[in-house]
Amino acid sequence: MTATAPQAMKALTLRLQDELFAVEAGSVREILDLVPITEVPNAPEFVGGLINVRGRVVPLADLRVMFGMDRPEPDQDTRIVVMEIDIDGEPTVAGILADKVHDVTDIEAASIEEAPKVGMRWRPEFIKGIGKRNGGFIIIPDLGRIFETQGGRSAPQAASEERSAS
Repeated sequence: MTATAPQAMKALTLRLQDELFAVEAGSVREILDLVPITEVPNAPEFVGGLINVRGRVVPLADLRVMFGMDRPEPDQDTRIVVMEIDIDGEPTVAGILADKVHDVTDIEAASIEEAPKVGMRWRPEFIKGIGKRNGGFIIIPDLGRIFETQGGRSAPQAASEERSAS
């Protein structure tokens, strides 16, 4: 009897601060340079803006908020990864900010492990797995769960509480 074994994945790798993340390449619709962002008043910090993607209004999420990371100003490497994400069983198009987009790669099933319950910088329920590649780790976020978390309200509040406490 084993738990659901991780499966190999074709992944788009991207960088958030100094960490390498991997998202399902098959869910990526396109990668954009930074475009004008319309801020939404009183929206959660995690999805605080909207972008126009080929005439369609698309929410823009910042995973760094959910992972309690610093959010430096965008630079020449900043990109928006437009993806189709399954939220509550419905496919939803959303953009994700990336400090840098790297490449598409295969991550073998044998190199993917469950996220440890302790010793993690991030909430383990937001991590689908940890992959290994070239001697480093790749974090595989559970985007469905992150987006389902009440629009990302719980983690940003925790992150802002941490910042205000310091």
